[in-house]
Amino acid sequence: MREKVEAVLESIRPQLQADGGDVELIDVSKEGVVKVKLTGSCGGCPFAMLTLKAGIERILRQEVPEVKAVEAVGLATH
Repeated sequence: MREKVEAVLESIRPQLQADGGDVELIDVSKEGVVKVKLTGSCGGCPFAMLTLKAGIERILRQEVPEVKAVEAVGLATH
């Protein structure tokens, strides 16, 4: 499953990089929880959680049905 997740993240990456950000895959659990780190401008962006949930998680769950959730590592949630 990790390889599928990495492939999907590679397809998402150009959109994030166009805005000065990026995404790094940290872990994929057996339970289907994907942990990512948003970097660059995405790391401190006020819309980072929206990007994570409405963008990255939605696409990952659509493309890799085994994915149950996506969590951010090291993301400020204020």
